[in-house]
Amino acid sequence: MLTPIMFFLIFGAVQFALYSFAADVAKAAAQAGAREARREADVSAGWQDSARGKARDYVRQLAGPGLLSNVSVPVGRNGDMVSVTVTGDAPAILPGMSLRVTAVSEGPVERFVPDGG
Repeated sequence: MLTPIMFFLIFGAVQFALYSFAADVAKAAAQAGAREARREADVSAGWQDSARGKARDYVRQLAGPGLLSNVSVPVGRNGDMVSVTVTGDAPAILPGMSLRVTAVSEGPVERFVPDGG
């Protein structure tokens, strides 16, 4: 009677750890992409590809193979604000289970503003 409960607790703890780590990776990748987008949005025409590439590089470096799959990285700009969203699937222990993680990071475009005086 106690064995199935212990297995359930162990699998739950492992699943929680995998999901949490995948969410942290997505958050770090979104922040890295947003930093790149903020820096490049006013000086480069290819800032979206640059930000998307930076976020994907972070996912590859931090997650390795299999931790975050089906990754999509949409980037956008609304006036002086840029945003990067990282979405992917975290690994699931139980077959047929789908765990989606999403992280968004946004901020103002960095630009040089000369003194008025």
